[in-house]
Amino acid sequence: MRILIITQYFWPENFRINDLTAALLERGHQVTVLTGIPNYPEGRFFNGYGLFKNLRQNYHGAQIIRVPLVPRGNGSGLRLGLNYLSFAVFSSLLAPFLCKEDYDVIFVFEPSPITVGLPALVLKKLSAIPILFWVQDLWPESLSATGAVQSEFILNMVRRIVGFIYHGCDKILVTSKAYIPSIKDFGVDERRLHYFPQSVETLYRPIGSDSDASESRLLPNGFRVMFAGNIGAAQAFETILDAAENLREHDDIHWIIVGDGRKRHWVESEVKRRALSRNVHLVGRYPVEAMPQFFSLADVMLVTLKKEPIFSLTVPAKIQSYLACGKAIIAALDGEGNDLIREAKAGLCCPAEDSDALAEAVLKMSLLSKAEIEEMGRCGLHYYEANFEREMLTNRLEGWMRDVCNKL
Repeated sequence: MRILIITQYFWPENFRINDLTAALLERGHQVTVLTGIPNYPEGRFFNGYGLFKNLRQNYHGAQIIRVPLVPRGNGSGLRLGLNYLSFAVFSSLLAPFLCKEDYDVIFVFEPSPITVGLPALVLKKLSAIPILFWVQDLWPESLSATGAVQSEFILNMVRRIVGFIYHGCDKILVTSKAYIPSIKDFGVDERRLHYFPQSVETLYRPIGSDSDASESRLLPNGFRVMFAGNIGAAQAFETILDAAENLREHDDIHWIIVGDGRKRHWVESEVKRRALSRNVHLVGRYPVEAMPQFFSLADVMLVTLKKEPIFSLTVPAKIQSYLACGKAIIAALDGEGNDLIREAKAGLCCPAEDSDALAEAVLKMSLLSKAEIEEMGRCGLHYYEANFEREMLTNRLEGWMRDVCNKL
């Protein structure tokens, strides 16, 4: 098939759409990617990129076509809004001129913003190309939950846009089954809705802990609780810091944060203000290839979310990464993610934003034997292989793509 992928984020930015593109290429499909100029998460264009630099590239055989956008800057509301709007506008205006091939299907990757679907609707209107829309993030719920938008007028405008996009898509894929009722509320026929969870890159796998690895030199000795990923508003870092304060007298327990994001500077200042530098360690952002080695050096992996209705419907993508590496998990979140970890028997769970319960879970895990923690990791790995394995999910996606092509 000739597949056009539309995504605001793509390589060298680190998103799961990169690996899904590679998986489709491995199957022999011809893939074109319409995307923006990379600027996530730093907020500025990556070195070597600009409004007139590297707008055409190749990724493992996929043709990349980049359109201009306003970089996200420090992630403030206005700058982020301009970032979202500029990609939607420029891609919608330029797609008919830049993407002229006779595509069989358009696949839209939507972690945020949902306006990434607009250029797909333009192309469908002009060329009758069917659209598969992969929802990672529910709008407008996420906007209000993170505090990005409080105005009911703006939220109602966004709802109209969301409904317009959903109704224009041939199939809507969701990363969480709990998203389905919210999307049905827009009048979407349930027969067009399908559960399509995230898998992970094949590099995520169990590997032995190597004390001589360069990553090891960045980490303190002791019981290592590791959070990997975005340091943002949704991740409830105040809960993590409160829990670390509760356990500050346990010198052997260390909280390791691998990643970056718009709240990193706030976390660093809080660590300093609370005098937690001995227990909380921000080691920075590293390429995805380094993650399995970092995970192998942790005793347990950590996932957290804010206590908001929208986040109780969400399964953070990092959970699959943790499971695939055979690591035990401590989860401070509600709903779908919590249920998944319990069902997998992959770790300990507590309610979102409950710092006392999180501290208790970490202390309990630190007192378990190595064999007990490793058994949780093995259970998680088995669950991953049964539910999120890459080839199985790629087969499922190919089937849906062929289905919408055959209906033309």
